[in-house]
Amino acid sequence: MRPLLQRLLPALCSAAARAVLGRRAVPMALRPAEGAERAGGDGRSAAPEHDGLENVQHKKIFEENKEETQQREESCAAASVDSLMAEMPFVDTDIEDECAMHATSELSIKKKRKRTTGREIEEGTERKKKKNKQYQPNYFISLPITNPKITGSIQAVQEAIIQKDQRLSKAMVRSGSLHVTMLVMHLSSEEEIRVAVGALSDSKIFVDDLLKGKRVDLCFQGIDHFRNQVGFVNLAENDHTTLLKEIAETMKKIFQEKGIMTGEERAFKPHLTFMKLSKSTELRKQVKKIDSSLYEDFKNHYFGDEILHRFDLCSMLKKKQPNGYYYCESSIVFGKSHEADLVKEALRRETQALLPRLNQIKELLTSPEIRTKISKELFEDRHNSNSKWKSCIDSESPNA
Repeated sequence: MRPLLQRLLPALCSAAARAVLGRRAVPMALRPAEGAERAGGDGRSAAPEHDGLENVQHKKIFEENKEETQQREESCAAASVDSLMAEMPFVDTDIEDECAMHATSELSIKKKRKRTTGREIEEGTERKKKKNKQYQPNYFISLPITNPKITGSIQAVQEAIIQKDQRLSKAMVRSGSLHVTMLVMHLSSEEEIRVAVGALSDSKIFVDDLLKGKRVDLCFQGIDHFRNQVGFVNLAENDHTTLLKEIAETMKKIFQEKGIMTGEERAFKPHLTFMKLSKSTELRKQVKKIDSSLYEDFKNHYFGDEILHRFDLCSMLKKKQPNGYYYCESSIVFGKSHEADLVKEALRRETQALLPRLNQIKELLTSPEIRTKISKELFEDRHNSNSKWKSCIDSESPNA
């Protein structure tokens, strides 16, 4: 920095000195005119000689002024450099060293960028995966399947498929877990779970308003698949299925208004999944696609009707209940359920099982021989008890 200022400041000082000389040269230039005035009338004859002398004097004076100016410039330059350098905040810093450090740092940054390019890509990929994982659905609204006719028919289909391909036993959904998914969501905290519970509770009013006291019978008939990866039972298209779709859309809006993410914007397609390869990673390595011929005999099979009566907020990750159904945070109930029908059906079956035995007992009691044997046994028992009682009294036994 100091050599650079030393080279620049002399030029500045010389420019200032020239300006000073210019101001001094003006009176000197006026001297010939003053001399001519003092010469009087002889001015014309003495003018050439006087002009020559004046020019010589001008040259001497100019040279003397020039030498003085140079000396002043040198002293001024040295003093100016010292004073300016003293005022600089980076007086002890070497500019060359500073530039070298900057260049080195730039090279090191470039090398570091080259070395970390692959790492940045990996970190970006991991960050993207983490973000995707963070917003993966972990809760859903479930419509549970409680009709034993439907669950029994699905079990028959599962057993028929397993007989043809034993590997698919790992892909089967347990009868206790059978349900229709109304919508999925991601809940990352207990607070969000509470909000979702409140949204489900609020949706009951709107669902009741849509139902208007009507009973919704969902007809399950036929089997289809998603890309040969998932096997499911279809819902027959009718007014009740249309109403179910409307309920799903209404619930989705309610949850979204509460600030809850409710999955993709695809159209709602109600279905009852009973088989999927994603249940086992090991199975997916062995079986890439489910052969539709395995359930060809059940493609148009009627599985039964489910009466819409309950929606559950269920967790995909928490431990399931002993019966195989998902962990349930909250539920809303409406309309008539199959649970009451199940109790009545159980009582009816028990009664039917007892009726044959009751009829046999009636037939036996109507037989004369049986009636005689029963009377004889009752008479003998009564006689024996009376005899024992009499003997106890006669002996005055303490037991009497």
